[in-house]
Amino acid sequence: MTGSRILVTLTLLAAMAAVTACGRKSGLDTPYEAAEQARKDAEKAKQPLPPEPEKPVKDRKFILDPLL
Repeated sequence: MTGSRILVTLTLLAAMAAVTACGRKSGLDTPYEAAEQARKDAEKAKQPLPPEPEKPVKDRKFILDPLL
């Protein structure tokens, strides 16, 4: 009985450690921002430029936005 409790406890601790190790500390880049940065990096390195990204479409308001 105690052996199975120890095993369950260790498994839960390992799962918690694995989940807390996931994630980024900084803000996420949008695909447009990432493409812009890739173009700047390629330009600095004098490599062929990737295609110019299209500007994102402005988001429309959604009825549930205030709740989020």
